[in-house]
Amino acid sequence: MAEDSFFEEEEQDPRAKREHSSREVEARTDDSWLPPSVLPVPDPQDGYAFRWIRVAIRSDSDLPNVSKRFREGWEPVKLEDHPELKLLPDIDTRWDGNAVLGGLMLCKIAEERLAKQRAYFRKKADTQMEVVDRNFMRENDARMPLLPPERKTRVTFGDGS
Repeated sequence: MAEDSFFEEEEQDPRAKREHSSREVEARTDDSWLPPSVLPVPDPQDGYAFRWIRVAIRSDSDLPNVSKRFREGWEPVKLEDHPELKLLPDIDTRWDGNAVLGGLMLCKIAEERLAKQRAYFRKKADTQMEVVDRNFMRENDARMPLLPPERKTRVTFGDGS
């Protein structure tokens, strides 16, 4: 019984700070849990897009891929610039000081350059589709069409008979 009165006194302690019992503190405790992502996402930077670039395959370096991406305009991201990634630096890496995880290195590129790149590849894909369509339709014959004829509806006005 004496122990119960001890706990009651502790709960009613007038010296308890109000910030420890506020609703905001209680609201912050969330019971849900999500697994961490395999590749962390850096905080956004104005004018830059981020991407993980392959630097190694099964512990063998992939220098041709890295060189190609660097020529495209991708720049390695320094680990010290993004502490929110919470990555440990790899001791045996040739990419010392950069954000590298499991054979992938975080890189960034200016958004305007990336938009030009995407427009180039979109135009190239559209041209290729146009060539394929032209080649396919060259084999078309009116007597035996490759594609079904377009359905057209026609509205006529008559006397109703």
